[in-house]
Amino acid sequence: MNVCIIGTGYVGLVSAACFAEMGNTVYCIDKNPEVIDTLTKGNIHIFEPNLDQFVNRNYKENRLFFSTDLSKGLKDALFVFNCVGTPSLPDGSCDMHYVYEVAAEIGSMINEYKIIVNKSTVPVGTADQVKAIIQKELEKRNIQVEFDVVSNPEFLKEGDAVNDFMKPDRIIVGTDNVRTAKLLENLYSPFARSREKLIIMGVRSAEMTKYAANCMLATKISFINEIANICERVGADIRDVRLGIGSDTRIGHHFIYPGVGYGGSCFPKDVRALIQTAEHQGYSPLLVQAVDAVNQKQKRILADKIIDYFNDKNGIKDKILAVWGLSFKANTDDIRESSAIEMIDILTQNGMKVRAFDPVASQNAKKWFSTNPLVDIGDDQYAMLKQADALAVLVDWNQFRNPDFLRIKKYLNHPLIFDGRNLYNPSFVATQGIVYYCIGRPYIEPQK
Repeated sequence: MNVCIIGTGYVGLVSAACFAEMGNTVYCIDKNPEVIDTLTKGNIHIFEPNLDQFVNRNYKENRLFFSTDLSKGLKDALFVFNCVGTPSLPDGSCDMHYVYEVAAEIGSMINEYKIIVNKSTVPVGTADQVKAIIQKELEKRNIQVEFDVVSNPEFLKEGDAVNDFMKPDRIIVGTDNVRTAKLLENLYSPFARSREKLIIMGVRSAEMTKYAANCMLATKISFINEIANICERVGADIRDVRLGIGSDTRIGHHFIYPGVGYGGSCFPKDVRALIQTAEHQGYSPLLVQAVDAVNQKQKRILADKIIDYFNDKNGIKDKILAVWGLSFKANTDDIRESSAIEMIDILTQNGMKVRAFDPVASQNAKKWFSTNPLVDIGDDQYAMLKQADALAVLVDWNQFRNPDFLRIKKYLNHPLIFDGRNLYNPSFVATQGIVYYCIGRPYIEPQK
């Protein structure tokens, strides 16, 4: 089948590469000529495991094409996927102007039947708006062209997006048109060979499903963080509590790992957008509001621990903190809404110096901190420890999970670790003679 993908971000590029992998002819369109030039040279402008292999293989085998010219993509395509960004506005609502611009361009160009697929995460009712915009453009041209607008939200995890697309848990399609549903079923059939995965529902229900899913996952994260904070105050161990509740199949072990809060381009944005959607309908979503409030507080919890620790040691001004991890989670270079970035901002505003390392997010972080003279970002995780007064571990990259504690102790001015991901066993770290603070676990005095 012929597919047009508009937007080359995480959703667009992954979708394009995976559709092409299944034999479809895919045009991937982006207005930024630098991005298109980068892709045609075989380079990927975002970090996503295995994506470069998919993109380069299908580009070389002439199933995947890149262009700034939307008309090329629309020419033979039956499916037109709108995958442009919907960033947050200051009030928490989505900035929809990219989505609506694309809709207007489509309306100004199409001459035959197309299925317009909203794959970006968009507020409930967006499909109706897109349909109206396209129809308005057609009326300006004094022509009649049949088209359908469908909601097909993505459920991709950054760091595992290719696998999620190739082996989806479910494929949500929002449409009231039986023919359209059948055509999309044909397009997605290679991704659902083991069992039926396509779920057909109304357009607004599909749009709502994406927000409900992400807000549910965010709720689990904020819940376990709240419980972890209570554990610290009552002498309980969140690791044991997590195992105890996770063994209940109604709860499960997924997404109940305590830490320094959620970040990235999805959960924070989608939680706030759902709050805005509800409030615009005259409803106050107390639970979702609490999820956001707990997360905002959790993002600074490790910074508060560090500040409190150094309070009776002449404060954090001019102290040096080594930081492992800058992305919002492992296996991505995305630093949007990263708890690590927010923590570093808080600490440096109070005069602390930071020496940081991340396996893949360093370049993005260097741009973020380009005007902050108190932040130094290096390419060796152990070198950044030298002469530092403490280490903060903020992302659960695999290479941080079983480090050389003897080297850590040797290089640090003081044997002190603040662990925002609960990667280590407090009892074991204590045997290494290291002071260790984490999230929701009892403090154990280090051995001399």
